Amino acid sequence: MKEKNTKTTRMSGSEAVIQSLLREGTSIIFGYPGGAIMPIYDALHDHQKEIHHVLTRHEQGALHAAEGYAKVTGEVGVCFATSGPGATNTITGLANAMMDSTPVVLITGQVVSSLLGTDAFQETDVVGVTQPVTKWNYQVRRAEDIPAAIARAFYIARSGRPGPVVIDITKDAQFNQLDFKYEPLKSIRSYHPDSPVDLQQIEEAARLINLSKKPLALVGQGVIIGNAEKELLEFLEKSGIPAAWTLLGLSAVPSDHPLNVGMLGMHGNYGPNIKTNEADLIIAIGMRFDDRVTGDLSRYATNAKVIHMEIDPAEINKNVHADVPVLGSVKNTLPLLTEKIVKNEHAEWLNEFEACERIEFDRIIEKELNPPKKGITMGEVISKVSGAFDNDAIMVTDVGQHQMMGARYFKFKQSRSVVTSGGLGTMGFGLPAAMGAKLGAPDRQVCVFVGDGGFQMTIQELGTIFQTKIPVKIVLLNNNFLGMVRQWQELFFDKRYASTELINPDFQTIAKGYHIPATKVTDRQNLDEAIRQMVEADGPFLLEVVVEKEGNVFPMVPAGASVSEIRLE
Repeated sequence: MKEKNTKTTRMSGSEAVIQSLLREGTSIIFGYPGGAIMPIYDALHDHQKEIHHVLTRHEQGALHAAEGYAKVTGEVGVCFATSGPGATNTITGLANAMMDSTPVVLITGQVVSSLLGTDAFQETDVVGVTQPVTKWNYQVRRAEDIPAAIARAFYIARSGRPGPVVIDITKDAQFNQLDFKYEPLKSIRSYHPDSPVDLQQIEEAARLINLSKKPLALVGQGVIIGNAEKELLEFLEKSGIPAAWTLLGLSAVPSDHPLNVGMLGMHGNYGPNIKTNEADLIIAIGMRFDDRVTGDLSRYATNAKVIHMEIDPAEINKNVHADVPVLGSVKNTLPLLTEKIVKNEHAEWLNEFEACERIEFDRIIEKELNPPKKGITMGEVISKVSGAFDNDAIMVTDVGQHQMMGARYFKFKQSRSVVTSGGLGTMGFGLPAAMGAKLGAPDRQVCVFVGDGGFQMTIQELGTIFQTKIPVKIVLLNNNFLGMVRQWQELFFDKRYASTELINPDFQTIAKGYHIPATKVTDRQNLDEAIRQMVEADGPFLLEVVVEKEGNVFPMVPAGASVSEIRLE
């Protein structure tokens, strides 16, 4: 019997943190130092050749940057923050990562153990505060517990349905000594991140698919998280089933694939929404039936049987009843299903989607991309930028009208090409997430679309971009409004624009202050040249485009309506 390696090395808790991260393959950390985490930063100083620390301008920015990094790489994003306000500033990022199933490990410093519970300077109950917005969290009070806690954090963050994890480490645990030995975790007795595949459910799902005349596949982020893009295409191409995607499922299927029929939901495409209630079978693949996708649940998929392929048992029957639940990673379940189905084509059914696409093009898309009026539209800017990057850049968005326009008009050739805030809808996400995305995918172009509202929520991260020399391309679509809220006020509140008009600063001067090249477009005839200038710039670049003040995103399913009641204007 082979003896286990029991070799240990004596070191401080803070050094053990860095060594543990190195054992997990960490090469980039996003963070902001402070008193309670200072020993860990001191240890990190000796490992600058192995780990690149990115000093963000705010702890929320560190979390969003880690999310961007995780989304484009599929690896765990890592962050540092100090105690008290440092830790509480991360809550929005943690909640965003939790909602969007993004693997992040946040390590926070904490006051010394003897001061816990005394309201010491910069003390906050980090475990209590972060518990609702993390997959797991833990407080370390002894140096010898650090390696095991970090090993568990990484395993939980990346396994099953991924999510954020917090490790809170007291300052005395960082200073004290331990005999360091690191063992990556491969299982936890009480934690079962993946369900065994039920072959009878596979058989039943295949039977329904083979009998179906009007099946529709709904593709979610689970396909991307599970690296199951190849398996998905094999399933779709054998079955001939049209595929629509959720916002976070965007780029799992190439934009120009003949079975790609567009986006689901509130601002999705006309066809997938209308045809949802005409389908006789819905195959949900790695998606959770979010309310923005389903609309009124009582009137959703009224004629369809539902197959739900999902890794998280908690999502089964949570919003939509599944006639056939297929638990497990879609990476494993899709090939089993593909093997059982007969090869098919659904030409007449696909023709119905094409007819809807023509209606949408004539009523909405043509006017958005080739506007007959003077004002520049968001859609035409996004479409031109996409084309300038050969439809192969990573698109990062903030949240609002430009986010929906980006999902509709930016095109993709490969997966992991979209970084956006889905479930939480976090304004301010875009700029820091773009930093993480570019650092995670340095060989790809990264373009972030921001509105003038969300941009100002994390505009200080321009300082991080300048200091770290991150060559992101920033497209600011400026309409001097909180555009999405204004759209709702126009449509549902009698155009009572309460607190949505913005008096903005000179963004060009701000960019100049951060030594970032910038240009501003107010006239359509200058747009193409400005985009070319941005694309050809070696480093970061801010392109500000003044778009029409009261442009709207259509189609639109009003809140509480059925997806069949989608509005084209």
